Amino acid sequence: MPEQRDLPAEAISLQRATPAMAPVLRNLLELYIHDLSDIFRIELGPEGRFGYEKLHLYWAEPAVRHAFLIKSGNSLAGFALATRGSPASDNSEDLDVAEFFVLRGHRRSGVGRRAAMALWDGMPGSWVVRVSGANRDGLAFWSEIIRSYTSGDFVQSEQPEGWHVFRFASTAWRTAQ
Repeated sequence: MPEQRDLPAEAISLQRATPAMAPVLRNLLELYIHDLSDIFRIELGPEGRFGYEKLHLYWAEPAVRHAFLIKSGNSLAGFALATRGSPASDNSEDLDVAEFFVLRGHRRSGVGRRAAMALWDGMPGSWVVRVSGANRDGLAFWSEIIRSYTSGDFVQSEQPEGWHVFRFASTAWRTAQ
């Protein structure tokens, strides 16, 4: 596992993204998809951008889709996209980490860990996290964080084409049950 740097002194927070923040999120999505192009075959569009077709749905379907900017102190550190309903679940109430990205300069510093936990704590419920086995760093990240967050109370399965699916309940939801 990669070395962990000292945790930054700044507080980590999730800021719900508004439609006015769409250009910032669109720019971050380009960086995210560029990183993923090392793992998946993703082609640039004719205008030189990857694009993210579903971005507008995060404001058109606010009961189903949730977009957050990750902040470290006052600095932008990444984003998290969550949906109610997961492609890996038959339960339409399950919450899904659709996309999650931490800028390289903030990685291995605890920002991603704290942002993921803030997401789960801020949206109590049953969660699904899907990770391709080809994304070794991502798989190690999610495996460790979910194990820590749930104290080992999660289910992991491997799906067709090497996808790993983690299922667990958020802390607030577990204690309320």
